[in-house]
Amino acid sequence: MSNLYPIKFTPIFHDKIWGGNRMKTILNKDFGDMPNCGESWELSGVNGNISVVSNGFLAGNDLNELIEIYMGDLVGDKVYEKFGNEFPLLIKFIDAQDDLSIQVHPNDKLSKERHNAYGKTEMWYVAGTEKGALINSGFNQEVDREKYLEYFNAGKLTDLLHYDEAQVGDVFFIPAGRVHAIGKGCLVAEIQQTSDVTYRIFDYNRKDDKGNERELHTDLALDAIDFSYSSQYKTDYKTEENKAVEIVSCPYFTTNIIEFNKEQDKDYNQLDSFVIYMTMEGDFEIVTEGGTETVAMGETVLLPASLESVQLKPKSESVKILEVYIK
Repeated sequence: MSNLYPIKFTPIFHDKIWGGNRMKTILNKDFGDMPNCGESWELSGVNGNISVVSNGFLAGNDLNELIEIYMGDLVGDKVYEKFGNEFPLLIKFIDAQDDLSIQVHPNDKLSKERHNAYGKTEMWYVAGTEKGALINSGFNQEVDREKYLEYFNAGKLTDLLHYDEAQVGDVFFIPAGRVHAIGKGCLVAEIQQTSDVTYRIFDYNRKDDKGNERELHTDLALDAIDFSYSSQYKTDYKTEENKAVEIVSCPYFTTNIIEFNKEQDKDYNQLDSFVIYMTMEGDFEIVTEGGTETVAMGETVLLPASLESVQLKPKSESVKILEVYIK
């Protein structure tokens, strides 16, 4: 039996043209003198952005090294059999101080053909928002390729898009192929497949500090878009105190929300997967046979698959976390 423990990682910060400072002011993350911190990669196996352990005797080792050494004990036997040494999820916080580009992600098949990569299905949990902040997910009417191109070429694409005014606690599931955008004023927790393939459709004609507009991927995006329409894109759910409530379940990940004010005994004996906790509100402790790990608001923790039983103890009046794993 391995002596693994709840593992924390050093966040990887990314400067973005649309970023802000709420990683610091709300999530208590120190991103140094970065002018516009748009993303904090909490847990990443993406080449060039591999997460490094920050706590315990494994500190200094990266995520890939851990998987090579501990294999199924870390990620679960089924997960290791399918993904090998590649961690299957990318976990982020996103701070949109300005509108993000309108974009779409290809599915597994298209990504494999074009980029030898996985597609990107993802979800958002709104962790913070300013009044009037919007989230785009999908279209606001029936659309086909011809209609899309008509509006796109006329510079009126946004007239076809569905927008919700964002509220803290809102959840949006974004399957590959769905057109989407995070609006100005949103602070979002993002859970996604390990993929950095994004097709940028429209970027509001913005220019960087050198006067250049960012690249658009018009033709690539056209083949990736799912033109299907839905009357509702926001996930409907209701939290239950001291109980895990499932908010998203798909082949790539399952996410529960747990709001608790008393000790929680978590039994993962029947789950052949790692578990990730993202802390949305409050502080808590994870108690294992090997000891106790304190987790603060804004922190993310990887629970190895070999830890089949843990206890969560609130250190605040109330705690809210996202619980993520692969079924």
